Amino acid sequence: MPRIAIALAASTSALTLTACGAIDSIGGSGSSASPKKGDDITVGLLLPDKDTARFESFDYPIIKKEVASLTHGKGKVAYANAGANPATQSRQFQRMVDQKVDIILVDALDAKAIAPDVQKAKDGGIPVIAYDRLAQGPIDAYVSHDNELVGEVQGRAIIEALGSKAATSKIVMMNGDPVDPNTAKFKEGALSELQSKVHIAKEYDTDKWSPTVAKANMKKAIQAIGLNNIAAVYSANDGMAGAVIDGLKDAGATTIPPVTGQDANLDAVQRVVSGEQYMTVYKSFLDEATRAAEMAVYKVQGRDIRFDALTQDTVDSPTEKKIPAMLVPVVALTRANIKNTVIADGVYSVKDICTPKYEAACTAIGLK
Repeated sequence: MPRIAIALAASTSALTLTACGAIDSIGGSGSSASPKKGDDITVGLLLPDKDTARFESFDYPIIKKEVASLTHGKGKVAYANAGANPATQSRQFQRMVDQKVDIILVDALDAKAIAPDVQKAKDGGIPVIAYDRLAQGPIDAYVSHDNELVGEVQGRAIIEALGSKAATSKIVMMNGDPVDPNTAKFKEGALSELQSKVHIAKEYDTDKWSPTVAKANMKKAIQAIGLNNIAAVYSANDGMAGAVIDGLKDAGATTIPPVTGQDANLDAVQRVVSGEQYMTVYKSFLDEATRAAEMAVYKVQGRDIRFDALTQDTVDSPTEKKIPAMLVPVVALTRANIKNTVIADGVYSVKDICTPKYEAACTAIGLK
């Protein structure tokens, strides 16, 4: 089966089991009749930064709401954001272990550095679920998206945009933070589409996914390649895509070449509407955050059948093998499908997107 079909099939299978209640009808330790722990639980949530708009605006509120819903209003979320500082995240992690939260959801800034903290939690009897990024150490489960597929979707978009000119085109690759394990997966997926089809003239890693660093690297690329010789830019996420586009404008570009992104940030969706950004990868925050909350509650309460239904995939980290996982599908968001993605899912309204600055562009694509 193609990768996207596998991802969709696995996710649909898990969601169907949950939605139809089939798992409730099965006996055993996972039955909802006799949970190990009641509804009075605390889920620790550690998110990595505030530059990525989705974490504060969507992930945390969705997880908080879902935990409350699953526990009849008795469960709570202890939340901390590391502000892009791995040392801060380690201290926050240790604080949650000391407070004896029931389970920890962690989006690790540094997947390797977080491993000792994960081990401390394990030693203290606290399960850890890696959220969005695959942490090292003895984690109990992983919920994210098919990150290699994210890169494939981005790379494919560039090839489609360049068409017959692809083979003679020079592109710039603006990769993410090298200590983020997702970065390697995004890059691997992108290269599977780009290698031997385009000329990758310059390639950069971006410390802490910093837009400032990305803009500085874009300036270097323009100086090395020449503004008019850059046919497209692979940007691994939306924050960097905005910086790349600003860098191109500062250099005098009047027409922006195709630039990719990821996360469907509001400003990125608006850039897609206006034509400044070619596409972004929409990863359903609702699905990922909701399933993470379910996995956390079911794990704490010992609802094994429910938990297993959500984790029908497995992944390997450098320290652990066959980690139970759920991989949520992704979608290439373009001007053609904004209505059917972020608007249909209630992430943004037309009013959110079509501010006065973008009103004419919205009208042009039938977004009203």
